[in-house]
Amino acid sequence: MCRNIKTLYNFSPPATEDEIRASALQFVRKLSGFNRPSQANEEAFNRAVEQVTKAAEDLLGSLVTMAPPRDREVEAAKAKARNAMRFAVD
Repeated sequence: MCRNIKTLYNFSPPATEDEIRASALQFVRKLSGFNRPSQANEEAFNRAVEQVTKAAEDLLGSLVTMAPPRDREVEAAKAKARNAMRFAVD
């Protein structure tokens, strides 16, 4: 499940709020073991997602780098090429 969490830092354009929240949701799902929490755990689950989202936003806003921003389309093409090699059908 955590393999689906993508790197969000140093991209052009920057990560959106929705992307950050989606990563936080995946993280909380992995930690809790719930894809969808029960009604009894829903409040705690949602609170955790919001807290992780806030922490991720704070982290991304605090990081500094001298490297140029990476292009999302170029990185996606590289990932697609890696997957094609990894899962190539002979």
